[in-house]
Amino acid sequence: MKLALGTAQFGLAYGIANQVGQVSLAEANSILKFAAASGIDTLDTAISYGDSEHRLGQIGVRNWQVVSKLPAIPDDIVHPMPWIQDIVNSSLQNLNVSKLYGLLLHRPVQLLERRGDQIYLALQELKKTGLIEKIGISIYDPAELNNLCPHFHFDIIQVPFNIIDRRLIQSGWLNRLANDGVELHARSVFLQGLLLMKSVDRPSLFNKWSSLFLRWDQWLTEVGLTAQEASLRYALSYPQIKKVIVGVDSVKQLKELTEAAHGPLPYVPNQLFSNDINLLNPANWAKLALN
Repeated sequence: MKLALGTAQFGLAYGIANQVGQVSLAEANSILKFAAASGIDTLDTAISYGDSEHRLGQIGVRNWQVVSKLPAIPDDIVHPMPWIQDIVNSSLQNLNVSKLYGLLLHRPVQLLERRGDQIYLALQELKKTGLIEKIGISIYDPAELNNLCPHFHFDIIQVPFNIIDRRLIQSGWLNRLANDGVELHARSVFLQGLLLMKSVDRPSLFNKWSSLFLRWDQWLTEVGLTAQEASLRYALSYPQIKKVIVGVDSVKQLKELTEAAHGPLPYVPNQLFSNDINLLNPANWAKLALN
């Protein structure tokens, strides 16, 4: 199963389309049980996802492949290795596991700064000790790889990828990374839920791209697919991508996604995309509200 379960909702009220807030512990437990029964074996979490790691540890995730992420390393940390080791040990304790399948840097640009070599060496050491199986990075834009990949090797790269965000393909990095044996994990396949919203529910701050969303809505009607079906099947259709991360806030939602993942994908029009980072990067959405 190529689907992986994102767990930001387990620790935070996450996503622009989220209407239920943080998932309860009981519901999180039920979600994990259903996910496992559906063949999902990978969890995506992060230290910055509130108490997500702690909750996963309470539920029990020893039989899962758990990928977590390091937050930005504070500027006043001169020697990053002890700090990173402490953070990883804390994550392992919270998760109640003996090792992580993957550890990703949430702010990989730090590898290009003065402590970059030390940070990378610390990750390699954690691999050698067996506390981490694979190391990698989580990026917001494939352009970040232009400076990182010539100097560092990564086992896993997590990258935003969806039907209107095709930068990974257009940049050539999709095939380059796959050819180098990098494990690609796609996230934001629903653009934090924006692609799933009905036009009447879409916040007005996205009116700038109303023509794009109109084409999206019209195409879905033409081909007879739901937004979930089209978004999921598009990401899953690329063999270069090993995992497609989805976040849910209920078992019902996860059941809908697992069902939506199966089925044909009609031809996707070339004009259904955008290169505008103000739309593609949710970190920029707050600025839209100010304009």
